[in-house]
Amino acid sequence: MGSKNDYPIMRKCEQILKKFGVKYDVLIVSAHRTPERLFRFAKNAHKNYSVICSGAGRAAHLSGMCASLTEIPVIGVPIKDKHTDGISSLFSTNEMPNGIPVATTAINGALNAGLLAISIIALQDKKVRQKLHKYRLKQTNLVRKRPK
Repeated sequence: MGSKNDYPIMRKCEQILKKFGVKYDVLIVSAHRTPERLFRFAKNAHKNYSVICSGAGRAAHLSGMCASLTEIPVIGVPIKDKHTDGISSLFSTNEMPNGIPVATTAINGALNAGLLAISIIALQDKKVRQKLHKYRLKQTNLVRKRPK
């Protein structure tokens, strides 16, 4: 995430990854304030990770910069801010040039970022795939056919 202020939102991503038993790291890497840290992290991410979930507000260049420096999938979470309600971070995360894709969730969509990461990991990990299947079945079973 771009700053410690993003953690209350990104915690939802952390929680779902933990629930599925997926290993993860929680890091603050700012595209603007720690560019060298960002560069080192993203250039080496393929050695330790299968996917990056990246949350940032305001200018939100973190996800796009990560994507430009690595070949692994990057999922961007635009974080709501008090100035633009997250619209600027949504556009900064979503509007990437051709050739540098960033999968983008809704504003504050960290839970879905985690689930998308889990879906990507499930392509290669049978245990995660089984847990995801059970999670989805549980969601389906919670939806009533008729209102009470």
